[in-house]
Amino acid sequence: MPQPVLINVHDAKTNFSKLLEQAHAGQEIILAKAGKPYARMVPLAPAPPKRQRGRLKGIIDDAFFNPLTDAELDAWESS
Repeated sequence: MPQPVLINVHDAKTNFSKLLEQAHAGQEIILAKAGKPYARMVPLAPAPPKRQRGRLKGIIDDAFFNPLTDAELDAWESS
């Protein structure tokens, strides 16, 4: 990962589009006021994938959702 780039606010305003592209590409940019670090520009994290119905079908045994037998219930109650 490349080292962060320190840039003053005035220069950032002048080159904002260029800096935005660099941040999107993975470059961390530190914005500074009078040479003092003030804020950070970093790329956004990717959005999580959308959930899909039935994705686990066949992976989770259907018996998991069936009611417990009397013997299983007795075992739970006796513990």
